[in-house]
Amino acid sequence: MSAASPLRLNTQSSDFEEAFQKRLHWSASTDQAIEERVAGILSDVQTRGDAAVLEYTQTFDRLSVERVSDLCIPPESLKEAFDSIPRTQREALIQAEARVRAYHQAQKKASGESWSYTDEQGNLLGQKVTPLDRVGIYVPGGLAAYPSSVLMNAVPAHVAGVQEIVMVVPTPAGARNQLVLAAAYVAGVSKVFTIGGAQAIGALAYGTQTIPNVDKITGPGNAYVAAAKRRVFGKVGIDMIAGPSEILVIADGSTPPEWVAMDLFSQAEHDELAQSILLCPDAKYIDRVQAEIDRLLPQMQRSEIIAKSLNGRGALIQTRSMEEACAISNRIAPEHLEISSNDPHKWEPLLVHAGAIFMGAYTSESLGDYCAGPNHVLPTSGTARFSSPLGVYDFQKRSSLIKVSHEGAQQLGAIASVLARGEGLQAHALAAEMRLDSNSNVGL
Repeated sequence: MSAASPLRLNTQSSDFEEAFQKRLHWSASTDQAIEERVAGILSDVQTRGDAAVLEYTQTFDRLSVERVSDLCIPPESLKEAFDSIPRTQREALIQAEARVRAYHQAQKKASGESWSYTDEQGNLLGQKVTPLDRVGIYVPGGLAAYPSSVLMNAVPAHVAGVQEIVMVVPTPAGARNQLVLAAAYVAGVSKVFTIGGAQAIGALAYGTQTIPNVDKITGPGNAYVAAAKRRVFGKVGIDMIAGPSEILVIADGSTPPEWVAMDLFSQAEHDELAQSILLCPDAKYIDRVQAEIDRLLPQMQRSEIIAKSLNGRGALIQTRSMEEACAISNRIAPEHLEISSNDPHKWEPLLVHAGAIFMGAYTSESLGDYCAGPNHVLPTSGTARFSSPLGVYDFQKRSSLIKVSHEGAQQLGAIASVLARGEGLQAHALAAEMRLDSNSNVGL
């Protein structure tokens, strides 16, 4: 059994900054061989459509069918999957979906409605918010099954008003996960195709004879999926390029150390590149967390992965204060941030960069992954500095509304004329001047 010893750091050490930066480093660059392979697959799918999808599905997923339509799971099969799973799973899906939907309904009311106002000259100005027509959601299906990802991608799209949600999920050797299909049923997915990898991204972006092209693709995947999403961006929208999962815990020493150890495990068990970091001003408490790591690790089913993750990218960092812990957290801009404190509201105002903030000892990150309500598709690798969780807004677009009155044309036209002529754009200026009462017969 492997031991797990996250790197111990102290912000007062002279070598802290160098060691800290080295521990944070992760390259998002994709292997050149993967890039070249993905480029070839996308080009092939764009050119040959269904035929290419069939070939790659047989090669990579060991699933052989005669027509791409055979890879489409009919709606009644989704209902059958829902009916076939245990009652406890059905109830959990229904309750989780309801909470996720309620949260995103509130989000839509807060930021996703059209608006307008009329100014003093009678000009109507505003913004029209409309949903995308069709979106594609990618759900991983190789090493594990993720019904929660189905809910987190499909529900906000549904709340936004998207009319057609096309889901793709690989089913290696034809093995379908009933819980994933049941989640698609509960979340109101329109179509499900059993394809994965770069070929699935290409099919969604370009469309084939059977698979419709979409306006935006969301959902995580492996390196091939990430590389494909990069390449099709511009042809379609994408949510983000996800890196390894991350958790950062800021602790004041008041939470049972075994809870914190398990929260660090919860992300470390994803994969060896996942990052789990503890920031705490109490050295003795950090010792207690390490002791719980040692005690609990042998009990974990994915202990080898957890150990490699914690040894390779984990860190237990002693800070001068909770204030310094918050400042370091902002530098990291983690995907998941837990404030494990008796008074989380004291520290939350100091935290400005994080995908999701979990406040208080009872708020484990895992609750956010499944059923709290907020979306679990979050920015990683420091991108929380400038990007946000997946939400209703990702499935909407905004159009500006402008209706100028006669009076408004007199004021705005004069302004536009001066600026347009200053830019040397005569037609722009004339278009504005022709609407001025004093220049009703503007000539060329």
